[in-house]
Amino acid sequence: MSIERRDEERRNDSSANLSNIKAVILDYGKVIARSPTEEEFGRMAKMFNVSFEAFFQLWEDSRDIYDRSDVTAEQYWRKLAAHTKTTLDDKQIDALRRTEVEIWSHIDPEMLNWLGALQVAGIETGLLSNMPWDLVNHVRTNFEWMENFAFKTFSAEVRLVKPDAAIYEHTLQGLGVAAPDALFVDDRERNIKAAKALGMHAILYQSIAQFRDELKQLNFPVLPAISGAGSHTPQHDFQL
Repeated sequence: MSIERRDEERRNDSSANLSNIKAVILDYGKVIARSPTEEEFGRMAKMFNVSFEAFFQLWEDSRDIYDRSDVTAEQYWRKLAAHTKTTLDDKQIDALRRTEVEIWSHIDPEMLNWLGALQVAGIETGLLSNMPWDLVNHVRTNFEWMENFAFKTFSAEVRLVKPDAAIYEHTLQGLGVAAPDALFVDDRERNIKAAKALGMHAILYQSIAQFRDELKQLNFPVLPAISGAGSHTPQHDFQL
């Protein structure tokens, strides 16, 4: 979304004020966790003997069934292999599963610090992520700070994916807040639109500098601290 369009939406929503928000609900990938680089993602593309661009489009188009647990990890990767007319042995599938977890595990320390500041300020925090079981198990086991969320919704566990309204409602119920009292933060516009349709406040995350600016414009009481290293915008629209 362009700066001009973002500013226009702010003007059109002049009543928006986040000073009394009771809960903040965040996406994981490209919000709390940094986006993988093209090189990192390309490690998986090579296993299918296709270009990064071709593999990324296939990966992007096929995520819902995996994130919703409609298929197992083995079934998912073999499905992608069939699309690319390649074959995978068990070791290659294991490598793909490990790689995907690894490249989505680079946590943004500035966002993590902001989460801590929210909790100190008494604002409830929730997590709402489209995430397959491999990554769910990894973050639950290895990231102690995950326990600081008042409520967590992982698509693999509830068998729902954004932008299905039911997954937002599940998270709101878990936090015990009404939609107008919640701020949702996500990197995908379709997920933002779904949240707004339910009456939630929502901000499309593109960089921490842009995010801080929008929070400030909307009078949110707790702003993230930023540095130059955290202000870049990822090149590709990877989803999680």
